Amino acid sequence: MSDDRLPSYDRELASVIDHTILSPDATRSEIVAECRLVRRYGFAGICVNPVHISTASRELEGTPHTVCTGVGFPLGASSHLAKAYETREAVASGADEIDMVINIGAAKEGDFPTVGRDIEAVIAAAQGRIVKVLLEICYLTEAEIREVCRLALESGAAFVKTSSGFGPGGATVEAVRLMRRTVGKRARVKAAGGIKDRAFALRLIQAGADRLGMSRSVEVVTDLSGGNLQQ
Repeated sequence: MSDDRLPSYDRELASVIDHTILSPDATRSEIVAECRLVRRYGFAGICVNPVHISTASRELEGTPHTVCTGVGFPLGASSHLAKAYETREAVASGADEIDMVINIGAAKEGDFPTVGRDIEAVIAAAQGRIVKVLLEICYLTEAEIREVCRLALESGAAFVKTSSGFGPGGATVEAVRLMRRTVGKRARVKAAGGIKDRAFALRLIQAGADRLGMSRSVEVVTDLSGGNLQQ
C-alpha cells in the first residue's frame, strides 16, 4: 500500500513511536501484519515479545525501522544472569533495541547496587545495541526514580523508560518531566503505558519524551485534532 492510499496522519509523531504488540496470543502472521503497518506509517520500529524477534527482523530487514524486545519483562523479577542471557538471545535473534525492566523490589528497599548490577549486565550483553532502562514508575517514589535514572546514566544506558504497560499505572507527564530533568541530554526518555490518544502523546513529548511506546499507534497518529509535536 502506498502513502497516497493511507488516511491523513501525523508523520512526525509516527517517527517517534515504537509500535507495540506484546499480547501473549499474538501469532506470527499478526506480527508480519504489524510490521507492514510500521513500514506504511513510518513508525520508529516495532516492539515484540522475544519469540517474535526473528520474524520482525526478517520483515523489517533493509529498512530504517528497529526491532525492540523486552528483557525481564514485565516484572523485572529475574536475576541479572537471566536478564543477560535473555539479552544475548535477543541480540542473536536480531533485536536492535532492548527494553529491560529493573529489579523493582530492590529499588524499593534501597538496594541500588543490585539494580545497577542488572542494568550493567544487560548493557554488556547487548553488545552495543540500544538499551532502555524500564523503571515501572507506578511503584517508585520521586527519589527512587531519580536514583534509578542516575544508575542508568552511570551504566551507559541510551534511554530511561517509564512503564511496561502491564503495571497498575503507565506514563505520566510529571514523571517524564522528572526523568528528563534527571538525565538531561545524557540519555533519552521513552514514555509508555496508557497512551491512548494524540493529545496525551503530545503532552508527553512536550514534557521531554523522545520516544513513545504504544499499541494504538495508528489510532493516535490518524487523530489530527489540535496540537503540534514540539520538544
